[in-house]
Amino acid sequence: MATVVELLSLLLVSVLWGCTNPFLKRGTEGIENVPKSNKISQFLAEIKFLCLNLKYLIPFLLNQSGSLVYYYTLSTTELSMAVPVANTLAFVFTLITGKLLGEEFGGKQAVAGMVLTMFGITLCVISSVEDKDSQLQNVTLN
Repeated sequence: MATVVELLSLLLVSVLWGCTNPFLKRGTEGIENVPKSNKISQFLAEIKFLCLNLKYLIPFLLNQSGSLVYYYTLSTTELSMAVPVANTLAFVFTLITGKLLGEEFGGKQAVAGMVLTMFGITLCVISSVEDKDSQLQNVTLN
């Protein structure tokens, strides 16, 4: 059964991943203006641009801290629940954060997608709880 701590950890991962995505997108603005003569110097100039750009670096580090929490959570949570919950909620938080930052939302289709996503996550959590409850009943009956 998914504990409250596991669910909160997955929520934290989703927030860290989803809310940082629009900021990462904004932090890369201007990278196309870093032209160099060959591919290697172009690559190195772009890496330098990103590493010295706090608008990119701070969201990137927060995003990666979400990955650390995710890997820790995977060690204690069922994969069949952890992966869909974290990834789909990250998508929802990306849409919400993007909208708050003034990005295009996607209209009614995006809202319908979020509702269906939340419904699917609810089914995953309920299924996980019911499976554990039935296993617990079988153990107590034997």
